[in-house]
Amino acid sequence: MTVMVAAKRDEQDDPATLEAQAPMRRCLATGESRPRTAMIRFVLSPDGTVVPDVAGRLPGRGMWLSPNRVHINTAAKKNLFARAARRSVSVPPDLADKVEALLAKRCVDTLSLARRAGQAVAGFEKVKGWLAGGRAVLVLCARDGAPGGVGKIRALAGSVPAVSVLETAEIGRAFGRDSAVHAVLAAGGLAERMKAETARLAGLRSAVA
Repeated sequence: MTVMVAAKRDEQDDPATLEAQAPMRRCLATGESRPRTAMIRFVLSPDGTVVPDVAGRLPGRGMWLSPNRVHINTAAKKNLFARAARRSVSVPPDLADKVEALLAKRCVDTLSLARRAGQAVAGFEKVKGWLAGGRAVLVLCARDGAPGGVGKIRALAGSVPAVSVLETAEIGRAFGRDSAVHAVLAAGGLAERMKAETARLAGLRSAVA
């Protein structure tokens, strides 16, 4: 009985299971439905300006897009926001850039929380140690890092997911440094949040998974 209960709990906590259970939303640009946790929500400000709501908390009727720069630009050019809102709207010309900046900030903030909770470390030797000890569940490699160092960490990561969507300055900011090329996160809610946030950011940046 204990084993069955534990197995059920593990299944319920699994990120894929949680995403599958999340409410679905329809992308304005593609018409495809995806879990809302994997999409970007937009709302209208009181003056009718389209505002990205990456946290999904702003008041108002939500309009949803897959996290992709092409889809955001398509929605702006084809007046898809106006059609969804059934009114005239104002779309900032740099809307995709705003979304990218907000998603990058969420990644940095999440990594900073993990660092303060003792669930993340940065630097080649510390990252190497966590990988060797089997503690890491997610590896972050700066996309502007030196190919040699990044390649070594990716080789050490083995089956541990490694993503390259953040810059060295962004990873460094989370650790109170000017820059950092590598970081790893231990198992937990913050690691799962980071996986989701980097996946959304990847659609706005040229990422290496």
